[in-house]
Amino acid sequence: MHQLTLAEIARGLADKKFSSEELTKVLLARITQLDPQLNSFISLTEELALEQAKAADVRRANGESGALLGAPIAHKDLFCTQGIRTSCGSRMLDNFKAPYDATVVSKLAAAGTVTLGKTNMDEFAMGSANESSWYGAVKNPWNLEHVPGGSSGGSAAAVAARLLPAATATDTGGSIRQPAAFTNLTGLKPTYGRVSRWGMIAYASSLDQGGPLARTAEDCAILLQGMAGFDPNDSTSIDEPVPDYTAGLNGSLQGLRIGVPKEYFGAGLDPRIAELIQNSIKELQKLGAVIKEISLPNMQHAIPAYYVIAPAEASSNLSRFDGVRFGHRCEDPKNLEDLYKRSRGEGFGAEVQRRIMVGAYALSAGYYDAYYLKAQKIRRLVKNDFMSAFNEVDIILGPTTPNPAWKLGAKNSDPVAAYLEDVYTITANLAGLPGLSMPAGFVDGLPVGVQLLAPYFQEGRLLNVAHQYQLNTDWHTRTPTGF
Repeated sequence: MHQLTLAEIARGLADKKFSSEELTKVLLARITQLDPQLNSFISLTEELALEQAKAADVRRANGESGALLGAPIAHKDLFCTQGIRTSCGSRMLDNFKAPYDATVVSKLAAAGTVTLGKTNMDEFAMGSANESSWYGAVKNPWNLEHVPGGSSGGSAAAVAARLLPAATATDTGGSIRQPAAFTNLTGLKPTYGRVSRWGMIAYASSLDQGGPLARTAEDCAILLQGMAGFDPNDSTSIDEPVPDYTAGLNGSLQGLRIGVPKEYFGAGLDPRIAELIQNSIKELQKLGAVIKEISLPNMQHAIPAYYVIAPAEASSNLSRFDGVRFGHRCEDPKNLEDLYKRSRGEGFGAEVQRRIMVGAYALSAGYYDAYYLKAQKIRRLVKNDFMSAFNEVDIILGPTTPNPAWKLGAKNSDPVAAYLEDVYTITANLAGLPGLSMPAGFVDGLPVGVQLLAPYFQEGRLLNVAHQYQLNTDWHTRTPTGF
């Protein structure tokens, strides 16, 4: 049962081949057996999962149906879940039990999903390797000595290891797409505002976006269907109709115009990955797509702009964690200043402290115009580049990452080296565009992803292209040895 996709589970439940309760028990046992190798879960929710599974079986027995009714998933541990620890991978929130459900959690629960647990992540979603978690690093199931990518590495490792069919994730600068690429999954970052951020603990509010991680584009379409939609509780949520994502999967790619930016194929890209991207392009050409070279001239400025904007927003968002209201509180503070300093110093890890300090500096008097304001102007230039490109092409294609997954600890002494791994993904967050990563092959036994970007609210087009590609390739069907 653990090899079934979400779509196959939906069919199996509808045909009464097994019950949600039976499937849930199998997967919970599998997590207990195999996750110690991976460290992909922070919390398991066995009691809740079995309750939800039984309820889903009753709903089906009463004539209800639905692709997600009885489907087991897990949530990245920054989606608030009522009465369950929501830690954000941090000591700061190790004792925090959310008093309410995030909109994503409540929408998926209403659709009938079964929550198996909360997945490990980089602390406050800050990282590209899932090594900054207070609960320890997550391992890549394709090679346990390598990182799974971050910050959604727990969700990615769990799905890749067949511990569950799909999971929620978030993407601030590539944190869905990069782990998808590193673990041979399909991951989708929706348009900014497409999925509610209410109850999703913030890192950088103008960049964060929730989305699905699964093995296939079809499964991502199913999960996104349950997640997307307008939420009046979220001031950044956009009131735009949600199409039937699965209905559009089988559209023809004949005449589809695919843009390939020349800037993507510079000196920083592993030539073996470049070759796999070219192979993907040839596959899509066979399906009728038309390839055109384009230019994104301001891409080179995206990383410095992102690493000013994101830390600036983080320094503001994380100021609420002060040891007073909730979260970690130091022992026996001498005074208020000591309470703040020690609570934050003990509660936050090194990477979070680094980004808070960078952000506070960029927003400080005398530096706001020189750094933050300038970064926002670059952000507009990046968006304008995409708008110009989408006048000529329907989607943009390129590598998801410049290199395959690196070894655990390899970049710990050089944070900037890890930041540079986000070069192809952060532009979509700066512009608010939807982006998808899908499996495209292997380098030294490690998975490689190809990235697709589309105009606003064109998630369906990305899913259609990825689904057609997956009908004609088998990369996404490969399973890591031992899982």
